[in-house]
Amino acid sequence: MKLKIASYIIAIILVAGLGRAMGDSADVYILRVSDAISPGTAEFIHNSLKKAEKERAGCVIIELDTPGGLAESMRKIVQDILASPVPVVVYVAPSGARAASAGVMITMAADIAAMSPGTNIGAAHPVGAGGQEIEGKMSEKVVNDMVAHAKSVAERRGRSAQWVEKAIRESVSATETEALQEHVIDLIARDTDDLIRQINGRRLTGKGTLELDNPRKTVLEEGLRTKILRTISNPNIAYILLMIGLAGIYFELSHPGAIFPGVIGGICLVLAFFALQTLPVNYAGILLIVLAIIFFIMEMKLTSYGLLSVAGIVSLLLGSLMLFEGEAPENRLAWQVLLPTLFVISAFFTAVAFLVFRSQVSKPTTGTAGLVGEIGFVKKALEPEGKVFVHGELWNAVSRTPLLEGVRVRVVNVTGLKLEVEPAEPERLPSYPNSSATS
Repeated sequence: MKLKIASYIIAIILVAGLGRAMGDSADVYILRVSDAISPGTAEFIHNSLKKAEKERAGCVIIELDTPGGLAESMRKIVQDILASPVPVVVYVAPSGARAASAGVMITMAADIAAMSPGTNIGAAHPVGAGGQEIEGKMSEKVVNDMVAHAKSVAERRGRSAQWVEKAIRESVSATETEALQEHVIDLIARDTDDLIRQINGRRLTGKGTLELDNPRKTVLEEGLRTKILRTISNPNIAYILLMIGLAGIYFELSHPGAIFPGVIGGICLVLAFFALQTLPVNYAGILLIVLAIIFFIMEMKLTSYGLLSVAGIVSLLLGSLMLFEGEAPENRLAWQVLLPTLFVISAFFTAVAFLVFRSQVSKPTTGTAGLVGEIGFVKKALEPEGKVFVHGELWNAVSRTPLLEGVRVRVVNVTGLKLEVEPAEPERLPSYPNSSATS
């Protein structure tokens, strides 16, 4: 009896386990990428593929609509797709979507590549930051490197290496029908459901057969962290955030209590560092930018006649040029961003340093210190103490020499609420308003 009960329990466990496994294999995870390829996009796809692997999903469908993006981020995505044990389908959709530039490589790397009617793929010629053309030997070097990478991926997936080379060298594009004829993609699907029906039962080398009868579709959404990273991970945006952050902190240090610039600067600085962690940063560039800030702070403390400001500007320029490393053109700052930002920030730092220095060397005009050098007259004879009328107020005063009422005096020192004065001129004044002196 006990043996029979144990057999039933084992059978139930096996059936439940088999059902769970079959359920997992029928799960379809859907990722929607409808923006430029960036470090945030690469992180989103990486985390999603890891989640699909952990939860034993049947396949992952990436619905792609992109104008291109950063080559380094594209390479990371391609590596993740090629290394994924879960079948990955790249589906250029919906109608009107495109897989341009970096999107071509992502599509070619998929286990199954599909397109929706009314879409296009191609125009993968690399460009620099800001969309400008790469010139000279660097252009040849970048293009050849990308062609070799693309052909390697295409040959691994059994797709047309000749077409992808043309897409990179000649910016060739193709409609979904042309792409299917050129063996760039595997199929055309009207929508996601049609795509799942067409790939169901397809055998993939090294990954078995897709069993997608009545699959559970799960759309994976980007988290807040990924959305922020995707927005600010462009090198130009990260650089601007870094400059605004440094300017805000610098202003707060030079004018303690301003609060607002310090708060904005702190937020921008944190966002900049968050973006820089995903970009190939050269720490020599960071150090040069920090050194520039030190030079501007020293300008406030030392009389260098502008030499420290010049050194700060030069250091800021060199640090900005060296900030991002690597030969990839999209990792460089666009001149349209670098020069205006550098000019504005340098002018700001120099102006703040000048104002602080001038306030330190200028004569005080308020408070007791502002009374030194003021001219007044004796209201009550100083023998040696008495009262003087200075700056519209009556003050207790003391003088080293006796002074009669009505004599003009100059304030030479202030101790507490008592003024030390000296004669402003040797002779007596003939008369003064509010004075009892007579001629």
